[in-house]
Amino acid sequence: MTPLALILTGIGSIAVLLLLILKLRLHPFVALLVVAVVVALLTGMPVAKLADAIQGSMGRIMGHIAIIVAFGAMIGRMVDLSGGAATVANALIGRVGRAHVPLALVIAAFGVGIPVFFEVGVIMLMPLVYGMARQTGRVPAVFGIPMAVTMLTVHALLPPHPGAVAVAAALGVGAGHMLLLGLPLAAVATVLTYVLTRPIMAQPLGCAPDIRAVVDEARVPAHGQGEGDGAAAAFMQATARSPVGVGEVLTVIAMPVVLMVAGTLAGELMAPGRVRTVMVFAGIPFVALGLDVLLCAWLLGLRRGMALAIVSDVVAAALPGTAIIILITGAGGAFAQVLVGSGVGDALGGLLASTGLPLLVLAFVLTMILRVAQGPTTVALMTTAGILGPMIGRLHLDQTHLALMALAMGAGGMALSHVNDAGFWIVTRLCGVSVREGLRSWSLMTLVAALLVFAGVAALWGVMPASRG
Repeated sequence: MTPLALILTGIGSIAVLLLLILKLRLHPFVALLVVAVVVALLTGMPVAKLADAIQGSMGRIMGHIAIIVAFGAMIGRMVDLSGGAATVANALIGRVGRAHVPLALVIAAFGVGIPVFFEVGVIMLMPLVYGMARQTGRVPAVFGIPMAVTMLTVHALLPPHPGAVAVAAALGVGAGHMLLLGLPLAAVATVLTYVLTRPIMAQPLGCAPDIRAVVDEARVPAHGQGEGDGAAAAFMQATARSPVGVGEVLTVIAMPVVLMVAGTLAGELMAPGRVRTVMVFAGIPFVALGLDVLLCAWLLGLRRGMALAIVSDVVAAALPGTAIIILITGAGGAFAQVLVGSGVGDALGGLLASTGLPLLVLAFVLTMILRVAQGPTTVALMTTAGILGPMIGRLHLDQTHLALMALAMGAGGMALSHVNDAGFWIVTRLCGVSVREGLRSWSLMTLVAALLVFAGVAALWGVMPASRG
């Protein structure tokens, strides 16, 4: 296909996908797979390779997401059933007041989001989101979406997140410069995004049917409806006799973060040896979360006299509600990979590179368009760096301006998350909003945050004349 035909195919596929989901009410999982197959055929993918392409990309995405979501759901169910989420919610409300609870969660998300990946951070903080929602009588989205936007901002801009690391390597800029400029930019943009998007979060946001079961999973249904109900009741009774403290819940939330940070630092700073190997192993995200499940089971259950069988039933009951999240996320990843493999990104890059836009603006706009067209932030960042890297290299910029160029790409890579982005499905399903509501809340807020970050980058670029060698 010609570059123009590829671009039109990419735009058309997203339009058709939105039509199927929003207007025709086709289930997102089915719609994503149908459109992915059609795009693969239209762009010339051999039929013999089509199944492997779709299943392979979906398998890779689900392989990463499934373990994280499953372990996170187990931890969240135990924290919620134990009353721990309500305990932390009450403590936070008492300290900052009901009106400032969302901002407090945003600040917490900023700190947690620096060392851990986006999906892990969102999963780890969702028990607090649900606790806040129940204690205040508001929907989870009011707390969860601003928190997730903060996580995405950090994920797109700062090392050690993969997109930022890949861009820094492609442009030859040190991680120290990225952090030195990116941390204050991300912090200011986070606060401004929270303030400017409060009218967006004030609009009515319902609870989508698919997520209602996940949000309410920790609530015990009527007595006698199944074995899991009895286990949940026993779990709640045991923790009622011995209430869970704020420190215990914060320990459960902090442990995987500490393990992942320690693993990263050990891999970079320690000499090879047994201790380094153990720390790096424990810092693998799914290993850290798995260890946290064991800690949670002991701290909140076994230590309070519960039988292992009861704790196991409680943990197992968290899994059914995660299936739809995992499947939709995998299908979204398959669709995005088909768009990437079809050459849509390269076609868009070639077109924009010939427009004559200032390079800083081009870095932002190209990454944003690739993000909208292809989906994942990391893919958009790596594609842009590959396209613009040679052009930027010829300018012989200093480290400060190379870092600003990388941050401009990061700003574009966080904009307008929508239906071809796995993160969109994770956030909307966990926060209990429909696709339509997600587009006018989550997607719009990611655009606002991106524009604020780029405005900061452009301002710094203007006051720091480029030093060229």
